[in-house]
Amino acid sequence: MQHSPGYFTSMIKYSIFAMLSIGVNLIFQYFTFEFYTKEGSLYLAMIIGTFAGLLLKYILDKNFIFYHEVKSKKEDMLNFIIYSSMGVFTTIIFWGTELLFEYLFIHENAKYIGAIIGLVIGYIIKYFLDKRFVFVERKI
Repeated sequence: MQHSPGYFTSMIKYSIFAMLSIGVNLIFQYFTFEFYTKEGSLYLAMIIGTFAGLLLKYILDKNFIFYHEVKSKKEDMLNFIIYSSMGVFTTIIFWGTELLFEYLFIHENAKYIGAIIGLVIGYIIKYFLDKRFVFVERKI
């Protein structure tokens, strides 16, 4: 395992990666709305955006935040499953905030503001969960 840079450097990189992931999430949501406007479009957009952001964030976190080297594809898949599981709680925060803003405020972009707020809160919590439970040495 490589040595990671200092805490401050890691937090800056983590924040940048979170912003990139948020951007990817929102772009995928936006394009989902462009192609599908029927019943349930918000929920479909949230699912597609979440998956796109999750995949990007996992790759960035694994390689550039936690410098976690996996020994096999099986270990990488297990880590991704655990990473995704840790994200369930933070996704509830994100989706809850996005939906709250969608229903409380009249402006059509309120959902995006709620999404950003929810994602920021979720990513702060997720960092500590990932550090403790995901990117650790385990015997497989």
